Amino acid sequence: MGPQFSAFSFVDRVTEVEPGLRAGGRFAIPEGLPDFPSCLVAEAVGQLAAWAAMAGLRFQRRPVAGLTGHVEVLGSARAGQTLDLGVELETCDPDAVAYRGWALVNGSPVLRLSRCVGPMLPMEEFDDPRTVEDHFALLCGPGATPGRFPGVTVPVLLPVDTPSGEAVRAAMQVPASAPFFADHFPRRPVFPGSLLLDAQMRLAVRVPLPVQGLPLVPRHVSDTKLRAFLAPGQVVELEARLLPEAGPRGATVAVVVRANGKSVASARVALISQEAT
Repeated sequence: MGPQFSAFSFVDRVTEVEPGLRAGGRFAIPEGLPDFPSCLVAEAVGQLAAWAAMAGLRFQRRPVAGLTGHVEVLGSARAGQTLDLGVELETCDPDAVAYRGWALVNGSPVLRLSRCVGPMLPMEEFDDPRTVEDHFALLCGPGATPGRFPGVTVPVLLPVDTPSGEAVRAAMQVPASAPFFADHFPRRPVFPGSLLLDAQMRLAVRVPLPVQGLPLVPRHVSDTKLRAFLAPGQVVELEARLLPEAGPRGATVAVVVRANGKSVASARVALISQEAT
């Protein structure tokens, strides 16, 4: 495993904070990364919200997984750029945090999150409370060392035959070990929901679509739900199916993730043509 607060941490500095209410922060995307997908931008916003929520509850509870009502992908972020992050917490109590947030690059929005809810669980089950509190103090002061994120290898989606041809399926195995588990989380490794969302988006664009022209790319993701934690080594099957509301320049795909035949996650991915982005 990689060092904590390096392998999967996307807040370099907390520039302003009202614990339990709001926060602003920054993350410098390291030079040399081949890409920095929108799922990691969403992770950065979620991590800033987590810092504000944990500080509001004196680092006794932390958000883990949850629901995202709406993700709007407005642009891309690249290596060498800096994300300016902001979050507003609508509610924050020992049971759950509800928030909205955004990420900007050079003053232009690249992603917005809304209607996000994360269950608050005992910090000590996942991490050492004192270690987390000390790192928050660092972020609020001089900040963490930039450029420490080495990149992440996403799990491969292996195609699975679909007799009907109406859906696209793929199998995915959560790594038995990976550097990101050092951050997510030291005492109880959990596959990051943002990487599962990335897998759902990657499968959604594989669905055969009746739209002609340029390839389609994700623009909105809604009704994102994570019903169970995915542990190291776990195997899941993803299924993506085109919904009937396809338009001349886009389509909507429903993606379900199952483990042992039971649904553990789902999302609706709205795709639009590249010329419309």
